[in-house]
Amino acid sequence: MHSSKTQSFSLLKLIILALLGTISLVLFFINFPLPFLPTPYLKIDFSEVPALMAAFIFSPLAGVIVVAIKNILYLAIGGGELIGVLANFITGVLFIVPVALMYHKYKGVKSVISGLVTGTIVMALGMSVLNYFLILPAYGWFMGWEMTEQLKWFSVYAGILPFNLIKGIVVGLLFVPLFLKMRQWIEEKQAGLA
Repeated sequence: MHSSKTQSFSLLKLIILALLGTISLVLFFINFPLPFLPTPYLKIDFSEVPALMAAFIFSPLAGVIVVAIKNILYLAIGGGELIGVLANFITGVLFIVPVALMYHKYKGVKSVISGLVTGTIVMALGMSVLNYFLILPAYGWFMGWEMTEQLKWFSVYAGILPFNLIKGIVVGLLFVPLFLKMRQWIEEKQAGLA
């Protein structure tokens, strides 16, 4: 009997994660560039919000799974090339995991806010380093562009770093009021899953 209860819980969890992954994909298409940055290909979207919900209800890994589902679906519908999709996945993981870890450790509004700040910094610095050393050179090679040191530095300092800082702030400003509205529901779901 216990085994069937575990199986039905696992199935329910899988359905919830798939649903949140699909919502995340829809939110990914509702995006806008920051006109004052020299990188029009970087667009702000709110697709991390369902992943944060999954990470809060279940675990940081559940949030990572939602980010993975979004990116796999995006790739499946021909929405992007592999390098961009991988970069988006890594960005999501770098942002969501620190927020979820802080929330699960301290379980309060302060931990959500400090988690969002930490996640924003980790994402901005992590993506700056990864873009400089891996992602931009990979794009350069893939597109046949000459990726000079000056171009990489300019892309990171004028585009990627400020973009990810702003993205973290914007997503955080949307997520905190949403969390406050849904906190009781999230905690009830956690209690029901315990």
